Amino acid sequence: MTLAYINNELHLNDHALEDLAKQYGTPLFVYDEDAIRSQCRKYHSVFEQESLDYSISYASKAFTSVQMVKLLQEEDMKLDVVSAGELYTAIQAGFPASHIHFHGNNKTAEEIQYALEVGIGLFVVDAMDEVALLDRLADQPIDVLLRINPGIDVNTHSYIQTGQEDSKFGLSIHNGTAFEAIRMIQESRYVNFKGVHYHLGSQIDEEGPFLKALDVVFEWLSKSGIDIEILNMGGGYGVRYTEADTRYPIEKGFANIISRLKSLSTEYGIPLPHIMIEPGRSIVAEAGITLYEVGVVKDIPGVSRYVSVDGGMSDHIRTPLYGAEYEVMAVKENKTQSMDAHVVGKLCESGDIVRKNASLPEDVSRGDLVAVRTTGAYHYSMASNYNQMRKPAVIFVTGADVREVIRRQSLAQLIENDMI
Repeated sequence: MTLAYINNELHLNDHALEDLAKQYGTPLFVYDEDAIRSQCRKYHSVFEQESLDYSISYASKAFTSVQMVKLLQEEDMKLDVVSAGELYTAIQAGFPASHIHFHGNNKTAEEIQYALEVGIGLFVVDAMDEVALLDRLADQPIDVLLRINPGIDVNTHSYIQTGQEDSKFGLSIHNGTAFEAIRMIQESRYVNFKGVHYHLGSQIDEEGPFLKALDVVFEWLSKSGIDIEILNMGGGYGVRYTEADTRYPIEKGFANIISRLKSLSTEYGIPLPHIMIEPGRSIVAEAGITLYEVGVVKDIPGVSRYVSVDGGMSDHIRTPLYGAEYEVMAVKENKTQSMDAHVVGKLCESGDIVRKNASLPEDVSRGDLVAVRTTGAYHYSMASNYNQMRKPAVIFVTGADVREVIRRQSLAQLIENDMI
């Protein structure tokens, strides 16, 4: 993505952001479609260079829509989903069900039945009783991976750590439950064990934890005598939200991971399985920005300055939830002295914060526009109707074209399920 000031106005790949805001309104999610495709191809490239049997599944939870799913199919990506809603979106987009993998720590019988009816490719089993539920609902063989916990702690926010021993996700390889689940699968009528899956957490910026997980998992497979056809290493590759963040080095990082895979395969005499990964955030996060219009600017002398925008925690929840930090830019180039200001939303919560101490023009005022960078992941997908706020529109831009992929929610849609 290229954000640059041209004639004192912020542009995304030569598209004037002010013009996009006038046409589609604010708040507005703007995605660089070329950047999304570039990330998909970068992941493919690192595996193709190693001549590995592999597949890449996009994690729908980061951001999904019908047009996004169609783009992923064009880029030869597979898909992982965690709900009937994500699965329905993919099916409505024409995505092959056989290329979809169903995750989740608490799949309902209704969701499983729907996935079976459409012909899902893989289930990722997350609990002991899920094996029995799958076996009861299936009427023909179904392939599964078992989600395991390798017991790896990672240096990221506690809310997005998932591979440690104490987690609602997966089954431990250390206390024997993972091995017991595999035996249960092998004794079932219809559930076919194909391999294992693990996910260590999100926003990981170096390959160390992934290498450690491989060491632990291969040792466990060897000692337990478990044969696998598929090894799914999950995702969690970090992106750059601010200058202080380190982006996961895809090329270098995976060169080291693949090298370790090959050496472990040789060391333990385990044939190299089909390798799967599940990037989500790293595909779309840095490809997206949010445009807001400034409303009230409130100065509290000697205390703080608040710049309120026309969205907030209804479309930007990660700051209130995790304390996540973002870069905020004025759409009009700053020609005056900058001042620090708290950029806040319009919802009825003191914690409705977009960015604390953002550097904005001293003369910022009502009607000005600001852009928040790296909002392509976990923003629209986590958006809510709190305060009956309407979900924003989403547009994709390329070098020459702009297309609306999700319309702004209407007032009528807010109450369409209400009983009148």
